[in-house]
Amino acid sequence: MLGAIDVRDLVGHPGSSREEPVVGMVEGLATELARVPDDAPIRADLLLESVIEGILVSGQVRGRWTLRCARCLVEFDQPFGLDLHELFVSHPDEEADTYPLGPDGQLEPDQMIRDVVGVEMPFSPLCRSDCQGLCATCGGNRNLGECPGHAELDQRFAVLADLFPDLPNLD
Repeated sequence: MLGAIDVRDLVGHPGSSREEPVVGMVEGLATELARVPDDAPIRADLLLESVIEGILVSGQVRGRWTLRCARCLVEFDQPFGLDLHELFVSHPDEEADTYPLGPDGQLEPDQMIRDVVGVEMPFSPLCRSDCQGLCATCGGNRNLGECPGHAELDQRFAVLADLFPDLPNLD
């Protein structure tokens, strides 16, 4: 939880602004191949600006996520820095992309930060751009070298192996 931000001094004063650093944890933010560890702090350096519609929040969210390579399944950490620009209003519209501003002048940044980080999580992360992935035969990590004990069958000759099933396998 990142905690509420008191913005009573900004509400109703268009043109006024202030900076607000926020640090905290966001739990349960994960996809199949990416997650923000529950114990990893997220830092948001926010600029809160009073506008006629409500409070405009902009800034950058920084932290680290743990990713699993889509090719070789190795886990690795990667820092992230994401920009955000969101509007908090007193009476949010269901169809508008806004967040609720509490009646007591409190702004809750948790859902906004969860949304920004969740949308930007890598869908198919790679540990490196030239990742070789896993061996189709034994499942070994091909980034660590060639797999011992089996030879790759040239696909051009795969039909010949089907014609002579009684021949010994050369693997």
